[in-house]
Formats: sequence, structure tokens, C-alpha cells
Amino acid sequence: MAWRRSAESEVRHGLKAVFARLWRYCLVLTGSRDRADDLAQLVCVRALEKAAHFTPGSHLDRWLFRMAQRVWFNELRSDAVRRGGGLASVDDVDLPDHGADPEASLMAREVLREVLTLPEAQRFAVALVYVEGYSYKEAAEILDIPIGTVMSRLAAARTRIAGRFEHERRGLG
Repeated sequence: MAWRRSAESEVRHGLKAVFARLWRYCLVLTGSRDRADDLAQLVCVRALEKAAHFTPGSHLDRWLFRMAQRVWFNELRSDAVRRGGGLASVDDVDLPDHGADPEASLMAREVLREVLTLPEAQRFAVALVYVEGYSYKEAAEILDIPIGTVMSRLAAARTRIAGRFEHERRGLG
């Protein structure tokens, strides 16, 4: 019983520290600010309900990211035709700007626009490794896939994004 209280306490107190990262991952999953808000909130509620299943001392963020992915996939399966469908334009997503450099902000927005056009599997891998800073191994655990698959998805994403920027740079876009 003490273990259960400890797990519940760790989840309850850890949610605040992880929430911004969880929301960002939910944005990558859903492609929409509103749906990211809803998904992040739903994951927090589920995490509190299922806190007894959390292993104290383990990585709360990984547990929440896996939960977010499962909840999102379940929603997609249960409702194949989503409201309006598709991903939101990056221009329609109000991303917080933590820097004062307008050029860096513009470049970040352009890169995010390209990331959101990636196939779902690549998008998730990019978000976990390049945005959230997880190792390939950690991302593989969160996504429940082999590490080689993570590496392959990242390589394909890098190639695709670099190709688009090169195409644009040459004035072909």
C-alpha cells in the first residue's frame, strides 16, 4: 500500500514538471493545438487514474509519452473520421516564442512546418529524439519499436527535410 501511495504521489507531483513536454509531444501526435490540449489533459487524467501502475523511480515522462501515444491511437481507431481531419497549418498553431531572435523563430517555424508534413512514424521519432532529446534507445522504448527502426525513420526524415530546404534554396520551390 505504501508503494501505491508513493507511485500516486510521484505521478501527481511530477505532472507539472513534465506537462510542457507532454503537450508538445501531443501537438506532434495530433497536429492541432486544440487536439493537443485535449489529449494532454486526457493523458493527465488517465495518469492520475492509473498512477498505481507507475513504477516509482522510473521515468514519468516516458510513461506519459507512451500513454499519450496509446490514447491518441485509440481515439483514431474509434473515430476514423476526425473533425475536419488532417493536420493544422503551423501558421494556425500558436507556438510560444521563448527567444528574442526573429530569424531563429522563423527558421524554427519553417522546420516545424516541414516536420508536420512528415509521415506519422517519422514525425513521432523526430519529436522524441530531436525535440525532446531522448536517445535512440529511449525513443525505441517509448514507441515500442526496435532501435534500428528509430534510426531509419530519423534518417528518412532528415533526408526528406534537407531535400525540401535544398529545393527551396535553389529557387525551385
